[in-house]
Amino acid sequence: MTQTTADSPARRQRAQIKERTLRTDPWWRYPLITFIIFMAFLVYATWAIFDTSYFTAPYHAPFASPCLATSCPEGARIFGFAPFGDWYTLPPGLLILGLPAGFRFTCYYYRKAYYRGFWLSPPACAVNEPHKKYTGESRFPLILQNVHRYFFYAAIVVGLILAYDAVKALIEKPDGLGTWILIVNAILINLYTLSCHSCRHITAGRLNHFSKHPVRYRAWNVVSKLNAKHQELALVSMFSVMGADLYVRLVAKGIIAFPFA
Repeated sequence: MTQTTADSPARRQRAQIKERTLRTDPWWRYPLITFIIFMAFLVYATWAIFDTSYFTAPYHAPFASPCLATSCPEGARIFGFAPFGDWYTLPPGLLILGLPAGFRFTCYYYRKAYYRGFWLSPPACAVNEPHKKYTGESRFPLILQNVHRYFFYAAIVVGLILAYDAVKALIEKPDGLGTWILIVNAILINLYTLSCHSCRHITAGRLNHFSKHPVRYRAWNVVSKLNAKHQELALVSMFSVMGADLYVRLVAKGIIAFPFA
């Protein structure tokens, strides 16, 4: 009998299963629904980048916040800060949208979702995939997924900016429906960011003795509870940021004009 070692060619190859799957349940629903939802989000985000109706005082559309160009409306700038001069004529959302997009694109949950929904790698558990080779995330370009921890720091800044926009709206228009939409969105965005696996690791993941770091241990417990809901927060915050962004743009266009808009 031939012994198979860890470095033998037989161990390095994937299991050869002729049947696509033996599952009888509707396993295809998850990748299909994921594909539809994510594609709708991508289509909306692409439209939002080039849409110019992103601000109506005191509401600022999240996909265009912060506005860093001098071409932005005065109220859309944070403390009047606009490092990009008149030479910048592209949509303002291009300057900032890459940071939260990069955070979500490299997120552990989103990787699982779009690997299954878009690449069918694999489409579901115990379902054969169409790809003959498998290298995981050890080679280019997927090895770039490791920058997720750095996008986490950028996501914290973006979350604080969205919170600033919400508080500003609360001060200027406390009875506005848009104000509370922005507040709910800011809360969900920041909860999603804090529930990140990188946040849990940074908080106290490398500590050997929790007893010597009681504050970090308590913070780690809080983040761990959020981390258990990371998938749910990822999805809910995706809908909330898209909904808040669309609401502000509809108000800016005059399509929505409630007494308390």
